[in-house]
Amino acid sequence: MTKPGLVYYKQLLFIFFCLFLVSFAKAQPQTITLKGTISEKGKNNTEHPVVAAKILFSKKVFSFTDKEGNFTLQIPDTAKRIIVQYSHVGNDTLQLTDLTKDLKIVYPMYQAIKDVVIRQKRFATEISLLTPQKSELISSKELLKAACCNLSESFETTPSVDVAFTDAVTGYKQIQLLGLAGPYTLITRENIPEVRGLASITGLTFTPGQWIEGMQLSKGTGSVVNGFEGLAGQINIELKKPMEGDNQFYNLYQSNQGRSEGNAYLRFEPKEKLYTNVFFHAKSQWMKVDQNHDHFIDQPMGNSLIAANRWMWFGKKGRELQLGVKYNTTNNWGGSEHFTKDENTKTSPYWGMKLKTNRLDAWSKIGKVYEEKPWKSMGLQLAFSNHLQDMTFGRKTYTADENSFYANYIFQSILKNTNRIIKAGATLSYTDRNEKVNGDRYQNNELVGGLFSEYAHTFSKKVNAVLGARVDYHHLYGVYFTPRFHIRYAPDDHVAIRASVGKAYRTATIFSENLGLFSTNRTVLIMPSKKDGVYGLQNEKAINSGVNATYKFKLNYRPGTLSADYYYTRFLNQAVADWEETQFVKFYNSKKLSYAHSLQVQLDYAPVRKLDVRLAYRLHDVQTTYGNTLQQKPLNAKHRAFINVSYETRNKWSFDYTVQWTGSKRIPSTAFNPEALRLPVSSPAFITMNAHINKAFASGIEVYGGVENLLNYMQKNPILDAENPFGSYFDGSLVWGPTMGRSGYLGVRFKKKDTIR
Repeated sequence: MTKPGLVYYKQLLFIFFCLFLVSFAKAQPQTITLKGTISEKGKNNTEHPVVAAKILFSKKVFSFTDKEGNFTLQIPDTAKRIIVQYSHVGNDTLQLTDLTKDLKIVYPMYQAIKDVVIRQKRFATEISLLTPQKSELISSKELLKAACCNLSESFETTPSVDVAFTDAVTGYKQIQLLGLAGPYTLITRENIPEVRGLASITGLTFTPGQWIEGMQLSKGTGSVVNGFEGLAGQINIELKKPMEGDNQFYNLYQSNQGRSEGNAYLRFEPKEKLYTNVFFHAKSQWMKVDQNHDHFIDQPMGNSLIAANRWMWFGKKGRELQLGVKYNTTNNWGGSEHFTKDENTKTSPYWGMKLKTNRLDAWSKIGKVYEEKPWKSMGLQLAFSNHLQDMTFGRKTYTADENSFYANYIFQSILKNTNRIIKAGATLSYTDRNEKVNGDRYQNNELVGGLFSEYAHTFSKKVNAVLGARVDYHHLYGVYFTPRFHIRYAPDDHVAIRASVGKAYRTATIFSENLGLFSTNRTVLIMPSKKDGVYGLQNEKAINSGVNATYKFKLNYRPGTLSADYYYTRFLNQAVADWEETQFVKFYNSKKLSYAHSLQVQLDYAPVRKLDVRLAYRLHDVQTTYGNTLQQKPLNAKHRAFINVSYETRNKWSFDYTVQWTGSKRIPSTAFNPEALRLPVSSPAFITMNAHINKAFASGIEVYGGVENLLNYMQKNPILDAENPFGSYFDGSLVWGPTMGRSGYLGVRFKKKDTIR
């Protein structure tokens, strides 16, 4: 029997698509042919035709003058202006008063002057002073300062993001923003949610860094257009576009620890205004490495393959279409150095681990820009993913599959003028997740539909703000009301002061977000608080507020940026992962005091040309009530400091050096362990250093190399009771520092710009 709620959402989905199709097929204005002639005054009052001048009505509607200076242009009968572009006048906007008459445009005599070259310094990471929400624009130049093998390894030179291993055996890394774990950050691919659910941790490895064109990183709650999640912030990934940039790109990478990688990228233009690109990635870890001599390999062996293809089409009358698909397959194994790939982890005398993952992502974007009203547009985002994983850890098993669907319709227009922009739309998402943990089954479905609206107002050059709200209905948790507000004040052209406040909701996927628990022999205890909730738990909700200031300056004629931000997060209901009892990991809801203070100060400065220096300090005070005791979140450094120095030479050598100081971290209590297996209350502070060198040649070839963890600093004994892997106290989750020692690497890149058809 069909559930009433499901019938309601099917009806909502049907209406949702009907509205889109009706608006998409809406009658357009009539098209007319505008004719004209463009000439230029010469000596003795003569006139000469202007050849090859570009006449634009919009980005996609344009024409050129012929050898007689004549042109024709198909435009709507409601057109008010066109733009003439050519070298002698630059951009000249012409108002159209009578479309029935041919235009005759005569420009004055051109007199050449000596060329003036203007150079402006651009940092690899830029912060705009104009937007209400602070956003760090991370370019591909920033990403190439390191080997940057996948998304989880793309933040080595970004002080806003912390990266740490989830445990000592799986090799997976987790990011942190504002001191909160990665799942509290909304990670999107071109504003479509991607790293979530079963992929909350593993999904960071599914996007190779060499595929990324750039990223936008924002802290605090973001736009309601992107959903009700993203408590700590948003990281939006931009892949290489098929209509611009290099036509071919290849990359080979090899480390001295047996990690080999290859990337290939090709883009094509099969026909005018139709573009496509293909991405390939292959990785192999073929060498066993045990640098800390605990008889467990530091990085899993195995292989992974990732491929993607994207199409973009720009049609008439402002219509646009994008289609994309990405597939990932990973097969890793590890654990004891004596464990072999063909052994059964359940019967082997050695502790072994096997990780198999297959994931398919498909997406589409359908959009329209009204050419006669360029400030008016609408778009539909669609995404589907299928995720399968089969994991075994010693005697433990974790298998899961997940199917998810996402649709987001966005309409944008103005109220009277472009200083008042409004967005509105609807979102529908569905997730079907099945997990089996050591024989226990967990089947969870989530169906959420919602409406949103966002209003952006520019009061003056100094003040602008964005107010947004959305209402969603979750079929398990009821109504979500998500208000958010951002405001910017700029006392002058060099300073921007911003503030934000907003609410966020989230459903915790407790097993995929805490993969480290499978590298232990702890018993999992779930303490239910809502019978029909996901895992029997309530949803999470919290409020985030923050303020930040950015100052762009020049010192000794050299540019710099000084920024400071502070954010406060207060949980109203939190799904707590409690590791405070040695032989257990508990999951329960808590409405008791839980908060995070985050403070960061950062300076970017170029003291001499081509030398960039970045200094940062970060304070994270993250407190959670475990049981009845408010404590610092474990394995989370309260203090961090960061230095990055980059230098480029005129002959295309570039050097990058990064130093990070990580303060002490609280270690979960081991007080009830046998004395020989007790750990200190907190970890020592430590320093890590990375260095990277790159040389670019005119032929399009680049060679690079570097060293990670230059000081060879490693956490001693990251696995507790490693000699007794099937005993009660075996624990590989208490990782506070690097688990891998010094690593060197070499690589080569090749770029080619020739057009491919």
